[in-house]
Amino acid sequence: MYILIQMKIFRHSSTVLVIVGGCVLLLVSFGIRHSSGLYLIPISEHIQTGREVFGFAIAVQFLMIGIGSPIFGAVADKYGSSVAGLYGVIFFLIGLYMMSLVDGSFLLILSQIIFGFGCAGCGTAVILGAVGKAVTGKNQTLALGVVMAAGSLGQFLIVPLAGVMIELSDWQRSIIYLCFISLIMILFAITLTTKSFKSGNDDKTAQSLSSVLNDAFINKSYVLLTAGFFVCGFHVSFVATHLPAYLDDLSLPLWIGSWSLALIGLFNVFGTLYFGYLGDTKSKKNLLVILYSLRALLFLIFIFLPKTEITVLIFAALLGILWLSTVPLTSGIISVIFGSKYMSMLYGFAFLSHQVGSFMGSWFGGRLYDFYGSYEVMWWACVFLGFASAIMHFPINEKPLAKKI
Repeated sequence: MYILIQMKIFRHSSTVLVIVGGCVLLLVSFGIRHSSGLYLIPISEHIQTGREVFGFAIAVQFLMIGIGSPIFGAVADKYGSSVAGLYGVIFFLIGLYMMSLVDGSFLLILSQIIFGFGCAGCGTAVILGAVGKAVTGKNQTLALGVVMAAGSLGQFLIVPLAGVMIELSDWQRSIIYLCFISLIMILFAITLTTKSFKSGNDDKTAQSLSSVLNDAFINKSYVLLTAGFFVCGFHVSFVATHLPAYLDDLSLPLWIGSWSLALIGLFNVFGTLYFGYLGDTKSKKNLLVILYSLRALLFLIFIFLPKTEITVLIFAALLGILWLSTVPLTSGIISVIFGSKYMSMLYGFAFLSHQVGSFMGSWFGGRLYDFYGSYEVMWWACVFLGFASAIMHFPINEKPLAKKI
């Protein structure tokens, strides 16, 4: 509460609309998207395939989010975030409904292609870009943390709700119910467009789009930031997609899977707010080094930890603090270096790397499980990649790019 009181940005009504709209969109879309792991076993049994097929379908979803992010980001930068958001919600609803009709591998993968593309339009690239334009300078990273915290809250609220709906009805009906919940996003997508305020790296002689892209792709800090973000996606997708099935293999109660994901979401509310708050006063890249190092250590401890209901829930809570706390810091660095004008698109390209990592984490999780009969290799991969990403962030220079004369 103290953190939110410090945000003087709430005095501007147009800014409030952007933040509230972004919060609702991320709350609903993140909550539904992170429920995917609950459907691994029932859908795999329904279409009579191994876990690799479902893992690949979710991996394609993650990849389409990555491909769609710079596309919707460019649309948002040119035509407005509300336009991009509305188109995103439409694709989101179509893909989600198609998932309820799945009767084989082809339709499952096709539904995730459309659903993933829609997630990009009502996801972080568009929403963080809108917030980044509305809130510049002091409190920007905190504002980004607030909307990310809303997404995590959605994970806490909707994942267990989806689990209950699956148990009380069946997996197809539960998806239909989620479609009805998603309709609220249409209303709030409209609120995303507002006046943008100039940031320290925006000026009257703004660079062209091609010039900005060229500067970004040859900028060492941007390249390292983007490469490190790959690891975040790998971690998040593997856990979100395969943790419920992993716990089921250990003969733990069914509710542990959904509530573990819910706890990750709940504690990430605090994590994103706290690290967003720190990001306005501390070095963002140093905070990212700490986050990725702590993730790697937590995965390492979990490998050797006895798996009980209590230890799993503690692991989920601790992982939640570190879960998506990387996002406001990563997007904040991009805004500092390049300004807010093309933030949606530049973050979209960085997020593409994140989603390629998500593709690998989800697909490899299923493939290696079918090959080895366990997830042990994947847990060790999470440890190694976490430390590697921490090292990548050390050389990043989080200062505004020098203006061309």
